[in-house]
Amino acid sequence: MSNFFDLKARKAAAANGTSTSKPEDTKQSTRRQPWVEKYRPKTLSDVTAQDHTVNVLQRTLQASNLPHMLFYGPPGTGKTSTILALAKELYGPEMMKARVLELNASDERGISIVREKVKDFARMQLTNAPTTAGYKDRHPCPPFKIIILDEADSMTQDAQSALRRTMETYSKITRFCLICNYVTRIIDPLASRCSKFRFKSLDQGNAKKRIEEIAAKEGVALEEGVVEVLIKCAEGDLRKAITYLQSAARLVGAIENDDTGGGGGGGGEKADKMDVDEDAAGSNKVTIKIIEDIAGVIPDATIEKLRGAMQPSSGGAAYAGVSKVVENMVADGWSAGQVTTQLYHAVLQDETIPDAAKNKITLVFSEVDKRLVDGADEHLSILDLTLRISNILAGKS
Repeated sequence: MSNFFDLKARKAAAANGTSTSKPEDTKQSTRRQPWVEKYRPKTLSDVTAQDHTVNVLQRTLQASNLPHMLFYGPPGTGKTSTILALAKELYGPEMMKARVLELNASDERGISIVREKVKDFARMQLTNAPTTAGYKDRHPCPPFKIIILDEADSMTQDAQSALRRTMETYSKITRFCLICNYVTRIIDPLASRCSKFRFKSLDQGNAKKRIEEIAAKEGVALEEGVVEVLIKCAEGDLRKAITYLQSAARLVGAIENDDTGGGGGGGGEKADKMDVDEDAAGSNKVTIKIIEDIAGVIPDATIEKLRGAMQPSSGGAAYAGVSKVVENMVADGWSAGQVTTQLYHAVLQDETIPDAAKNKITLVFSEVDKRLVDGADEHLSILDLTLRISNILAGKS
């Protein structure tokens, strides 16, 4: 214990290589990492599907000059990963902490933080780059710092206005990268000072390639068609798709069980308890049903039952049938958002419904979706949605 507080003794122990950390510990921590973090891009060339953005940034990397940047697009498309990969290539591991400040939505980012923490880091003098042989060749270490503001669209208007002045004043030694999902929530004076990069949802080809690559590295066997279902359930969000894949692999026992120290057998026993198909658990193969269960996809039979109840009928019998089906769905715990999504696709693909009726139904879906986002009651929202669709199909509105 005395050595712990003796800094000289600790430095001497580190120099002699008598540290208590073992190489196996690093390997174990990597293996226990979530796959989203484990396979996060380390370099710009690892970023999937954002070719235009990567090409532009690689050219700025060669020139060692960077504008203020605004990354926007749907979640899970690689915005944060791209700027972190760029920062690692620019500064290397030794200079990252001194030259890069990252603030996420979980941090307090009101006007006081912009005036204090962000401003203090922005005006801080640059530290000298390491003089180690070859370090400068691998990492350019340009003469500016980078401040990354993730989820910038959640910042208040006052905080964004205060940030505008800071960006102007310290632009010689500091570059800002704003990351958001909705570019319309960034005030115009701030957006006009940044080069905009739009991150689009991953197309099926790139997402499929990445998921298959991760599954191969982790030794996860996939049933035919599983990758397509993963991409469909994730809706272009690669982070969500990788998380579903890891959950499914754990479920069928493809990942070793750390508690028992065993291989697939420990995971297989857990899978049996969770009512996974015995054949799938025995072969450690991820099936389409497992992915749909993890993603909360509603069975087609349930959606068809709801559609059947919505069909126009004589008298006021529609309400009784629809109300019962909706009540059962809510009692089963199905997400209202998932009901809306799947019912929307089912209605649009129904060729028996006239186009004029589909136009009216689409407006109803958009209105109910907005209510759900704003936090409306799920049971009442779904009941209202289905009854209004039923009236449109009956020609009452």
